[in-house]
Amino acid sequence: MSRFLAGVAVGALMCAGSALAADLPGKFEGVTVDAKLIGGQQYEALYARIAEWEKATGAKVNVLSKKNHFELDKEIKSDIATGNITWCVGSNHSSFAPQYPDIYTDLSALLPKEEIDAFVPANISSSTLSGKLVMLPRAQFDVSALYYQKSLYQDDAKKAAFKEKYGYDLTPPDTWQQVTDQATFFSNPPDFYGTQYAGKEEAINGRFYEMLVAEGGEYLDADGKPAFNSEAGVRALDWFVNLYKAKAVPAGTTNYLWDDLGQGFASGTIAVNLDWPGWASFFNDPKSSKVAGNVGVKVQPAGSSGKRTGWSGHHGFSVTESCANKEAAASLVWFLTNEDSQKLESSAGPLPTRTAVWDFNIKQAESDPYRKEVLTAFQEAAKNAFAVPQTASWIEISNAVYPELQAAILGDKTSKEALDAAAEKATQILEDAGAL
Repeated sequence: MSRFLAGVAVGALMCAGSALAADLPGKFEGVTVDAKLIGGQQYEALYARIAEWEKATGAKVNVLSKKNHFELDKEIKSDIATGNITWCVGSNHSSFAPQYPDIYTDLSALLPKEEIDAFVPANISSSTLSGKLVMLPRAQFDVSALYYQKSLYQDDAKKAAFKEKYGYDLTPPDTWQQVTDQATFFSNPPDFYGTQYAGKEEAINGRFYEMLVAEGGEYLDADGKPAFNSEAGVRALDWFVNLYKAKAVPAGTTNYLWDDLGQGFASGTIAVNLDWPGWASFFNDPKSSKVAGNVGVKVQPAGSSGKRTGWSGHHGFSVTESCANKEAAASLVWFLTNEDSQKLESSAGPLPTRTAVWDFNIKQAESDPYRKEVLTAFQEAAKNAFAVPQTASWIEISNAVYPELQAAILGDKTSKEALDAAAEKATQILEDAGAL
């Protein structure tokens, strides 16, 4: 059985790093762990396991907040500003974590090495900042692949009309130019749209970033200076702009975040949809989706450089330095990321971060054609994954950049004007942070 290492003071003769071993998940009668968690329907199955942890440990979990990560990020920053980090467990993400270098404790001092070693090493590496394991990864390794409605590609009339108009066969797209062609072809607003995209906050900046890379550009150059207002940047932003002008995406797309996209594709009104693995089961469930049984999944498309989009990251849970009972909090974090939890989460589509769960899922998929298609697509997609630029200012930059991206999409500025303004704002942020 795994051993739970809890840092504990045992007197003046013992060093501060000494530890006791107890069976995971441990016993914490009478302890209440306050938590701030990411919200969304795709996370509820995991949170239902909290009751199991409470029964096993005798502790209670008090969920103070359950919000999308953008709103949660604002709340955490407010807590930092007001000195109000009184809670213990928080949802975290590899894109957000660099902003909080001091508030989270080192989980490697609270959990046994064999448990940490059970995770995919790359995920542990990206969860480690300045030598501290600041979060334990959950089964939410994110890189996007392309979901599409299979019936659209099986319609002989559509195939003939598309071939006549564009000069090539109608098959699920492998390039972003093909996505543009097909999205325009399939669209019949306001009833049906070729595609969609998240249009605000880090969501649109992240999508722009990965499209920029696929177009051969870079977000920050080797000196850490903004470099996205380039020819590649204009091509990348024009992809969003041109689809909006063509009415190939819903008119409200500049207000969309991830839940809006998931519900949109599930409504049956979107032809192709770049999205995260966590939606795979939702899209193919007739209780939640009108496209159930009609969903295809393939590797994400490539840009003009030949490189595929691949903005990626992963979710996790962290324990605050100020937590009154770090041992109980670490136990909860372990429980929500252990093998059983990752099997549960990844059964709905998300990619696991424990090596053994990858092996388990591949074996389970042998008798499930859709699940096998999903795993195959996302395994291929993961080969193209790349993280956000390694700067603690990423989210602050995103918050400054996305209104400029929106301005171009809505036609208030040209793509070059918007990117020049965004680069100026990003440069100022980095200068103020002492990074330039």
